[in-house]
Parts: sequence; C-alpha cells; structure tokens
Amino acid sequence: MAEISRHALVSYCNELLLTRPFNDYCPNGLQVEGRETIRSIVSGVSANLALLEAAVEHKADLILVHHGYFWRGSNPVITGMMKRRLALLLKEDMNLLSYHLPLDAHAELGNNVRLAQLLNITCLGPIASGSLVFQGHLDNPRTPAALTHLLHDKLGQKPLHIAGKPALITTVAWCTGAAQDSIDVAADLGVDAFLSGEISERTVHSARETGVHYFACGHHATERYGVMALGEHLAQRFELKHRFIDIDNPV
Repeated sequence: MAEISRHALVSYCNELLLTRPFNDYCPNGLQVEGRETIRSIVSGVSANLALLEAAVEHKADLILVHHGYFWRGSNPVITGMMKRRLALLLKEDMNLLSYHLPLDAHAELGNNVRLAQLLNITCLGPIASGSLVFQGHLDNPRTPAALTHLLHDKLGQKPLHIAGKPALITTVAWCTGAAQDSIDVAADLGVDAFLSGEISERTVHSARETGVHYFACGHHATERYGVMALGEHLAQRFELKHRFIDIDNPV
C-alpha cells in the first residue's frame, strides 16, 4: 500500500472534478483538515456520525463524501450534533473531503453517469452545457411496471412511481438527488420518463398533467455511485486502501 500527501490528493481531486465553475450550496474540496499523509480512504454518501465512527474503525486517514458540511443557510454555531461530528474528526485527526455538484456532473465518475450505467441506460449526456439533467434511452424499452422492478432490483428499494401516459418507456431523463422539479424540463424534452431521488407534492401534479412517468428513487439510493467510483479511482491511481461504507437511508 502506497501513500500520498493530503495536499496532492486534494489538488488532484479538485482538478479532476473541475470544481471552480460551480456555484454550489457548500464548499467543495477539503472541509476538515486532518493528518498530512493519506494511505486509507473511507467513502460514503453523507458525513453522518455513523460513517465517521465506521471510518475510525477502519483506521481511515480521509473520509470522502458527496454530502459534507457547511451548507448555505445552515446554522454556523458548533453545538450538539455538529459538535459531536467535528469533535470526532479532530480527535482522530481525519480529513473530510466533500464534492457535491461537481460529483453529480462529472462525465466519467459522476452520479448521473454511474446511475445510467447501473440501469443499462444509453447516456447521451447532459441536455445542455452545464446542466445536471441527463438524457438517454433504455437499451430495452420497458413497461412502467418493468422499470419499477428494475429500479427496485438495482437500487435496493422500491421507487415511488407516478404514472404518465406512454405504455412503453424508451426515452428517459434523470438527475440524481433532489431534482424533482426538473420533471418540467423532462416534459419539454418529450421523454417518456423522468427519474430523480426525491419527490415533492407538486411533482405529482406535474407528472399527471404532462404525461411523463415519474420515478422517485431515493436521494441516498441514487447518489451512492459517484463517490464510490471516485474512491475506487483514487485507490487505483495512487495505490491506496479504499472502502465504501453504505449507511442505510430510506430517503
């Protein structure tokens, strides 16, 4: 097992994920500084306490996540839950590295591309430059019931399906995580179905009135695959130890 300096690893990730163009809701990159030398990485979707504790067990030098801390509009006071999380990171001298929108968008390691691969969707890329909504088509057209079954099988939880009009689904658009309002973009594209993580009350009406099948697949469930891919990529490139730890989340 090899090692790399924290600075070199973070710089590589920032360049790889093209973090600068993004006006994000949180800081991308190093959020909490820990030890200088990185040999072992634990990755996960969100930097909750359970993931931090698991990383301690596995003697991780760095925790890599999609959902980190310091979100725009969040309470900046370090008390309670946030105090416990930061106290553990600082006590164990572990680094916290987080990438949000850059990890959704990446053309090889991103959440959207990796979800398409998982579901056997031929990905045509984002609908426009800079968009986080991707489009493509199923390799085999499916009925809504068959697509529901595929999503359940691949993601490990049954999606909520709001029925649209097409009897067979061939063309799809998708955006992982909290992208339910992009169903209106999908409707303008004329696709048969739109997939995202979360759903809102208004999403139901959009699906019914536009005729687009909508599948709420789970925020956590749709965003496992980018951070997992990034962790594996770093492990292979720099000969580091990597373990993805999936902390169950039904939402």
